[in-house]
Amino acid sequence: MTSPINPNPVPEEDTAEQLKRRRLRKRRLMLRSLVGVIVVVAIAWALYHFLVGRWYEGTDDAYVDGNVVQITPQVPGTVISIGADDNDYVREGQPLVKLDPSDADVALAQAEAALAQTVRKVRGLYSTVHTSKADVAAREAVAEQAQADYQRRKGLAASGAISAEELAHARDALTTAQSALAAAEAQLATTDALVSDTEIATHPDVKAAAAKVRAAWLNDQRTTLVAPVSGYVAKRTVQVGQRVQPGTPLMAVVPLHQVWVDANFKETQLQDMRIGQPVTLTSDVYGGAVTYHGHVAGLGVGTGSAFSLLPAQNASGNWIKIVQRLPVRIALDPKDLDKYPLRIGLSMDVSVNLHDRKGQMLSQQPPQKPVFSTDVYAHDRAEADTLIAQIIHANSGPQSGGARMARH
Repeated sequence: MTSPINPNPVPEEDTAEQLKRRRLRKRRLMLRSLVGVIVVVAIAWALYHFLVGRWYEGTDDAYVDGNVVQITPQVPGTVISIGADDNDYVREGQPLVKLDPSDADVALAQAEAALAQTVRKVRGLYSTVHTSKADVAAREAVAEQAQADYQRRKGLAASGAISAEELAHARDALTTAQSALAAAEAQLATTDALVSDTEIATHPDVKAAAAKVRAAWLNDQRTTLVAPVSGYVAKRTVQVGQRVQPGTPLMAVVPLHQVWVDANFKETQLQDMRIGQPVTLTSDVYGGAVTYHGHVAGLGVGTGSAFSLLPAQNASGNWIKIVQRLPVRIALDPKDLDKYPLRIGLSMDVSVNLHDRKGQMLSQQPPQKPVFSTDVYAHDRAEADTLIAQIIHANSGPQSGGARMARH
């Protein structure tokens, strides 16, 4: 069976030309669409930049930082107990390390004995003053008697009733009595100068010995090392039986509720950055699902390279300019830290809102209160004062009356 004959046959040249023309139109349409997409994207980016993007500066070169409180002994000793290990939570004032108190106990006992001996020695000074006053009174009586005898013999010698030799003996006796009185008065002045206007408890020697007792008592208390702040233990290196010296790092306590973020911004990003501007942050630990809030607490006063151990030397022929980074400290909202705690050294993504530019680039006021403090080392010295008072009372005896007599 024969195929039907096409009544209008199309030349092959026309078919190829139409196909070519169609492909060209399709290519032009694709190019126009691409250019349109690029233009739309450029317009969208420009709108975003001028309406939103230029009001924010961000960086992922940011890390969590905080206070790392080193636990170091103040007195030498041998470790006999360790109260916490790495990652343990400890409260302020909780014992962390205990040293063998034997040496401190011996030193305290020696200081107590020295105080008791000093009190008794001072008691002797008050007794010496009382004795010197009695000696002066006796010497005055002798001198007055010698003076009366000399005057009487002087009158008798004028009438020839006694010899000149006897008068000379009376004059020598008067001179000797007066010299003895002067010596007694000088001795009284010397001894009185050691105790005048004081009591036993306020005597300088007693106060010096009491200060040594307090120092020994403090050293005895310092054999127990406590946590200065509440936080988590890190970097424990101390071992039981280790002999430690003052200043040796034993462990560290990190208060994770008082951390901050140091964000390293390029110097070209700092033109509109001010203290107090709000900041949003995300952490690699929790991802974008958790957003932290904070504010700019301060802008660094120098780049990292300026404070490095080996600062860059740019006075060379092959110098190449490198954009520097400046650390910006960001204070975090404590409520966010309570819900999602951070650790020292974690990476953060930071975005600073630059709308409010009324703040300062550098702080203009000094701190009004301590940035970080503790009172666990303010030992209650009432116990030491009570111990000193007991030692003074036990060794003073009935000397208080003598002390009052010495002052009069």
